[in-house]
Amino acid sequence: MRAWMVAGLLAACLPSPAEAQIGAVTVRSPRPFGLFIGDRFDATVEIEAAEGFAPQAASLPKPGPLTYWLDLTRVAVAPGPVRDGYRLWRLSLTYQTFYAALDVRRLDVPAFAVTFASEGPRATTSATAEVPAWPIGVSPLREVQPPPVADPVEYLRPESPAPRRDPALSRTLAWGFAALGLTGLVALARDRAWWPFRRRPARAFAAAFRQVRRLAARRDAESAYREALLALHRGLDRTHGRRVMGEDLGDFLARHPAYGALAQPLELFFRASGDAFFGRDPSAAARGYPFPDLVATARRLAALERTASGTGRAEGRP
Repeated sequence: MRAWMVAGLLAACLPSPAEAQIGAVTVRSPRPFGLFIGDRFDATVEIEAAEGFAPQAASLPKPGPLTYWLDLTRVAVAPGPVRDGYRLWRLSLTYQTFYAALDVRRLDVPAFAVTFASEGPRATTSATAEVPAWPIGVSPLREVQPPPVADPVEYLRPESPAPRRDPALSRTLAWGFAALGLTGLVALARDRAWWPFRRRPARAFAAAFRQVRRLAARRDAESAYREALLALHRGLDRTHGRRVMGEDLGDFLARHPAYGALAQPLELFFRASGDAFFGRDPSAAARGYPFPDLVATARRLAALERTASGTGRAEGRP
């Protein structure tokens, strides 16, 4: 009989299984004092729980009003390191106070409980961590009874006059940058042969490329292809100063060495032009020299034309 009594007393002294799963609970806050109405403040709750136990999302505090003067605005939980069989769990909390204090006062943030659970093969074991209430200090925005003055206006701080600055320098810089930008735009328009420089005679290939690109978007492919060939022919003729036929390609490249890199595409162009206008099968020209290749050749000729126009090499001048 005495043995059973001793065993019962020992069992009563030992901690219950749920209590053994939860270790220390610590609340930390970087600034729990000097808070004014509307201030937000953070708190970190550190809970030690046995390895395998994790906090249940349903038991975590929910953002929203806690009391008439305190709101919980953010809750985040993250696991920490494991020490002596216990894992450290950190709850990051953000509060906002709406207490309109008339003097420096201490208030308590409400306590709450967090449930931890461990999923076993046969059953689920749970334990509860009690997070105690912890104090914060709030302060008033103004004195309750300020010292008396003769004129109540003296309670108000005077408005600081806005500095007056001379806008002359800023206006001058703005006009200067606008002039530089306009000059750059004019230079770019001339280099790209945009309006009003579009009809410049020295940019024959630029005009041909625009026409070829526009024709490439038409649906009547065969008619558009023939017109695109003619447009590129006109660009060659205007650049050379006279008609350029297939047998004249060598003379053209000799007088305009800037276009020497396009000797092979130009040979294919003249061959396709002959098939399209004088061949028995005009559709063979588009198969041997398709429309995308024609557009690419016109684009490269226009690009070389822009480069060569500033050096004089396109006209064969030194």
